Amino acid sequence: MGNLSQNLPLRCERNTTMANVYGFDSFSPMIQDFLYYRHCRSFPIILDLPNKCGGVDEPEDIFLLLVIKSSPNNYERREVLRKTWAKERSFKGKMIRRVFIIGTDGTGLEKERLNNLVRLEHKHYNDILQWDFKDSFYNLTLKQILFLEWMGRRCSQARFLLNGDDDVFAHTDNMIEYLQSLQDNDGSKHLFTGNLIKIAFPKRDPSSKYFVPLLIYEKDVYPPYCGGGGFLLSSYTALVIYKMSTLIQILPIDDVYMGMCCAVCLQLLCSPSIVYLFSGGRAAGFQTSI
Repeated sequence: MGNLSQNLPLRCERNTTMANVYGFDSFSPMIQDFLYYRHCRSFPIILDLPNKCGGVDEPEDIFLLLVIKSSPNNYERREVLRKTWAKERSFKGKMIRRVFIIGTDGTGLEKERLNNLVRLEHKHYNDILQWDFKDSFYNLTLKQILFLEWMGRRCSQARFLLNGDDDVFAHTDNMIEYLQSLQDNDGSKHLFTGNLIKIAFPKRDPSSKYFVPLLIYEKDVYPPYCGGGGFLLSSYTALVIYKMSTLIQILPIDDVYMGMCCAVCLQLLCSPSIVYLFSGGRAAGFQTSI
């Protein structure tokens, strides 16, 4: 599953016909931008990490890859994480590596200024993946898909992933111990572990941060998904989810979208049941926001 296509188109034009849809003008600019580019699955990569997981001839045995969603302006958060729980190291002989995934912010000179600052940061730490799309709350799912495509090309040998945000504190030592305790799973079988939300409803209030209009999602309830600041999954499950994502229209709520991909996987009987676990305390490793 590591040989995903490397010949994706570099640019995707916005779907201007969306502006003719009834009610489009009533949506916020962020939702409008999401709808214009909802069909897009590929954007130019600005900052790449081709050797983050070792070279093609000598891939590194990465046990846990920390995949942290961030934004161009969140430099101070990234600095805190690099010095604390997201520090690259070995624990009990298991290698931990880190990547921050971001888009772009601002326009014109402001966008260029931020990109230059991020480029300097990346040159120093070698831990940032950046694509040329608008970094917003409604594009978190796009960010997730772009990372999974990158992982399939550059880092498919990583055994497990932590999908997290840059405003949480996580106990990576506990995660390593938990993952080591799994029987007969070295990352090559299904695992999806986090705070399971069995029943959740789309927010229809336009003032809500999580507002999802009927135009984007018509059903009255979301499928089960792991929510909150992060979750653990095996590389096998991550790459299966990437394949399922090609069948499912993008939803802006990224953790819900991951649950949608898992649900389709089960419906298609593509694999044994994905394991959902409640993961409090030592197993989850998530403690508090920063």
